[in-house]
Amino acid sequence: MSDQKRIRVAVVFGGRSSEHAISCVTAGSILDAVRSSPDADRYEFLPIGIASDGRWVLAELPEQGGLRLSIEDGRLPAIGLPASAERSNLVTMAGDPTARELTVHEPGAVPKSLGEVDVVLPLLHGPYGEDGTLQGLLELAGIPYVGSGVLASAVSMDKEFMKRLLAQAGFEIGAYEVVRPRDWATEEGRSGVRLAVEELGYPVFVKPARGGSSMGVTRVDRQEDLDQAIEVARRHDPKVLVEAAIPGREIECGVLEGLEPLDRPEASMPAELRVTGPHTFYDFEAKYLDGSTEVDIPARLSAEEIEDIREQTIGVFETLGAEGLARVDFFYQESVDGGPGRFIVNEINTMPGFTPTSMFPQMWLAAGMTYAELIGRLVDTAMRRPTGLR
Repeated sequence: MSDQKRIRVAVVFGGRSSEHAISCVTAGSILDAVRSSPDADRYEFLPIGIASDGRWVLAELPEQGGLRLSIEDGRLPAIGLPASAERSNLVTMAGDPTARELTVHEPGAVPKSLGEVDVVLPLLHGPYGEDGTLQGLLELAGIPYVGSGVLASAVSMDKEFMKRLLAQAGFEIGAYEVVRPRDWATEEGRSGVRLAVEELGYPVFVKPARGGSSMGVTRVDRQEDLDQAIEVARRHDPKVLVEAAIPGREIECGVLEGLEPLDRPEASMPAELRVTGPHTFYDFEAKYLDGSTEVDIPARLSAEEIEDIREQTIGVFETLGAEGLARVDFFYQESVDGGPGRFIVNEINTMPGFTPTSMFPQMWLAAGMTYAELIGRLVDTAMRRPTGLR
């Protein structure tokens, strides 16, 4: 593509949420994969890191002597801002659809334009990135971006409203209770929460209502441990979800937006997760640190059940108005009479984990789509999609 314009992709990663490190790992994986692929000369990448305090910086990558975007010896990466350079390389984006460019600021220097951006690849997980906030800024700026828009991102991130919409649309979901700040502010409110959770029956899972990567999630087997679990979740989100435990196998399925504007979304083959070792559920350590999981792709399901879960995955994607990509997580319960089992929707992730070992790219690899091809597909569909009402 030496005689053609390269696609200018702003890769935005890091962020203000507790999933900062996982976002960095995702960015590192994608940049490494594309740079070593046959399509490397198709793109020009502009790496933009968002520090935990919210500042945007023009990131230096390892080959430039900058940060490493990988987990090494259990150490998680982060966008750091040395005290001596806190005001250097700061990046801003104006909500101006006539500009579509980023600007970098250096102390004592005139702001410098980084030029126009063709598309943004927002690799942020959790609040302030995956929840519609960044998507709103990009809509104002008129810059195409990978993934769902403002509404779908916000609703999918807030598990309470996700569950409400899916239940209304006829999908089966598990029982749950929401703990809002006012519910936990008084002893009377806390007593009400304890009674409501007692109705769910133990064990339960306590989690931030708008979180991910299993951060802040606790399995609670008895009421005596409930209060502490809620406090752990509240460190990540003032609104907490308490879910009844659902017996069954964990099945996930990926979905991609159709190649053409009116094409139906496509679902991957489903995958089954099996947690091994000392973990009682698929927590952060099992996901990212100690490899205590085994994966079956495709999941051990009948042809009829595979068709069912793929249709439900597309249905969840369309019900929530998602775009680009998503991963939908289910619990599968076998039938007692030997017929097809049932699928209970757990949640949707509009920006799923995207390292080469993550479930989403693995499921598409099983369908014959390489990691680099998958990234190219996401960029192409994002550039085809207009910003604004659609």
